[in-house]
Amino acid sequence: MIELYPAIDLLGGRVVRLRQGDYADETEYGTDPVAMARGFADAGTPWIHVVDLDAAKSGDPVNRPVVAAIAAAVQGTSRVQTGGGVRSVDDARQLADAGVARVVMGSAAVRDPALVALASEVVPVAVGLDHRSGELAVHGWTKGSGVMLDDAYERFPTADVFVITDIGRDGMLEGPDVEGLTRSAELAGAPVIASGGVSSLADIEVLAAIPGLGGVITGKAVYEGRFTVAAGLAALARAQGADR
Repeated sequence: MIELYPAIDLLGGRVVRLRQGDYADETEYGTDPVAMARGFADAGTPWIHVVDLDAAKSGDPVNRPVVAAIAAAVQGTSRVQTGGGVRSVDDARQLADAGVARVVMGSAAVRDPALVALASEVVPVAVGLDHRSGELAVHGWTKGSGVMLDDAYERFPTADVFVITDIGRDGMLEGPDVEGLTRSAELAGAPVIASGGVSSLADIEVLAAIPGLGGVITGKAVYEGRFTVAAGLAALARAQGADR
């Protein structure tokens, strides 16, 4: 089953989207992320993907109270998956205590793969593999890691899922990297969640045909009115119904 993950990216408590991870190129879409999350939950989404952009860059989890408020607001309706600055088992535990169902570890996981196994004892962990032309990026996408995407999957045997983001496509509405995501789904030992470039319902339907894909993250396309969360959910349901 492929799930839709509407995204809420937090910067100073505001809902924003960055272009290609550039903090100097942001667009604000609201100042009430909790209300936005409630709207997504009311539309029927089983998951909401929340990113603390401040923590991803600086390590300071300034938006953690907002993440907790989102989790409380949608409890019983949608589950929250959150990343950005999750760099220790204690971070994972605090988020789990705040009602988060799954944490995303990116930079910390790449730097110390054993940390994922430890954090997985506290809460399910999604490993965020964010790349530029196949090289994983860390520290809020500001630095290259020297680790290639294809070589990363076997480092994380306890990963619940992998979130694969093509940074060059993120926030660009130019379509997802279907070929690359297909390869990732073949190589990964856990379901892959696609992130970056989704611009239309047609993109969602194409992604739904990839074997081993577990989810699709969408952000800017929803905020720009390309489609609604309800329409995205319906497109996934149609695509998966056609496959059966």
